[in-house]
Amino acid sequence: MPSVILGFAAAVAWEAGKPLVMEEVEVAPPQKMEVRVKILFTSLCHTDVYFWEAKGQNPMFPRILGHEAGGIVESVGEGVTELVPGDHVLPVFTGECKECAHCKSEESNMCDLLRINTDRGVMIHDGKSRFSKNGKPIYHFVGTSTFSEYTVVHVGCLAKINPLAPLDKVCVLSCGISTGFGATVNVAKPIKGSTVAVFGLGAVGLAAAEGARVSGASRIIGVDLNPNRFEQAKQFGVTEFVNPKDYNKPVQEVIAEMTDGGVDRSVECTGHVDAMISAFECVHDGWGVAVLVGVPHKDAVFKTHPMNFLNERTLKGTFFGNYKPRSDIPAVVEKYMNKELELEKFITHQVPFSEINKAFDYMLKGESIRCIIRMEH
Repeated sequence: MPSVILGFAAAVAWEAGKPLVMEEVEVAPPQKMEVRVKILFTSLCHTDVYFWEAKGQNPMFPRILGHEAGGIVESVGEGVTELVPGDHVLPVFTGECKECAHCKSEESNMCDLLRINTDRGVMIHDGKSRFSKNGKPIYHFVGTSTFSEYTVVHVGCLAKINPLAPLDKVCVLSCGISTGFGATVNVAKPIKGSTVAVFGLGAVGLAAAEGARVSGASRIIGVDLNPNRFEQAKQFGVTEFVNPKDYNKPVQEVIAEMTDGGVDRSVECTGHVDAMISAFECVHDGWGVAVLVGVPHKDAVFKTHPMNFLNERTLKGTFFGNYKPRSDIPAVVEKYMNKELELEKFITHQVPFSEINKAFDYMLKGESIRCIIRMEH
C-alpha cells in the first residue's frame, strides 16, 4: 500500500489574487479508483487565473490549482487496472468513467461521474482532500491540482500516452489546445477549401485556427479586439484579420461582405455573448455551422432571430473539443508525434516551478500563449 508522501513542494493559492506560495505539503495515498502522479511539467491556462482571481465564482482557498500537465504514475489505488507505476499520463479536468450513458455514447464526452465541477475541492470517493499541511486540508482544483510535485487524480481523468512523447510539449494537450483544435476538427468539421472565422485569438482560438489549417481551409479569418495578436496568429494559419472596433457596423455584416454571404464555419472562443451571436450570424445560410467554445457569464442571454435557424444555419456547442479523455487524447498525442499537429508554436515561455508566479505575470500581461513550468526533479 502506498504511503503518505511528506515534504514535497506545491504552489498553494492561499487567497484570491495573491501570489502562490511554495509550501511543503503532505500527499495522501491514492484511494479506490485513484492514482498518484508525479508531475514533471505543467502549464498555465487562463482558467487557473480565473479561479485564482475568484471574481466570478465561489472562492475556495487554500487550493492547489493547475490542470494542464504531464507526469508519471507513482502508485495506484484499489480497483485501478489500466495504469501501473511508470506509465506516462496527462491529467484532464474532465473524465471518462466508461460506464455512464454519455461515455457509452459515440456522440458525447460529457461523463456523468467525472464531468468538470469547479466547486468540488475534494475527491469523489470519500469527499476528502489528499493534500494537507500541518494536518489541515488543502482543496483540490477540477480533480487535477497539477501545481504540485505529486497529485492524486481519479483514474478516469488520466489519459495514458506514448512514453516516447515529450511531456514538456504534449502536456498542453490536456486542456486548451485540445479544446480549440477539437472544436474545429471534431465539431465544425470544415472541408478542404472552406472559409472559417475564429473569434478570439488566445490559446484556444489559435488552436481552433490550427484545426482549420490542418483541415485545409482556404481562408481563416481571425476576429479579435487586440491588434497585437494578429501577427502571431499567422503562424497558426490565420490569413485575414478583423478587429470589430475598426467598423461602425456589426462584425457579422463585415464578415458576410468579405465572404460573399458568410463563412462556411465559425468557432467562437471568447465567452462573450456578443461574439457568440456574431459567430452564429456570420455563417452562410444554407450550410453554415457555428460552434461555441467560450464559457459565458452566468447571466448571459443569447438572442438571435429565429429566421437565422430557419435559413439553415446550424449552431453547436462543444466541451473539451468533443474528445473523450482516455479514449481520444492518446491519438491526439500521436498526431503530434507524427508531425500532423504542431505544439511548439503554442509554447512561448518556460519557467522553473519555483518561479511559477512569473507564468501568471506573463498571462496577465498578454505576453504568453502557453508557459511551461518545469517541476525541477
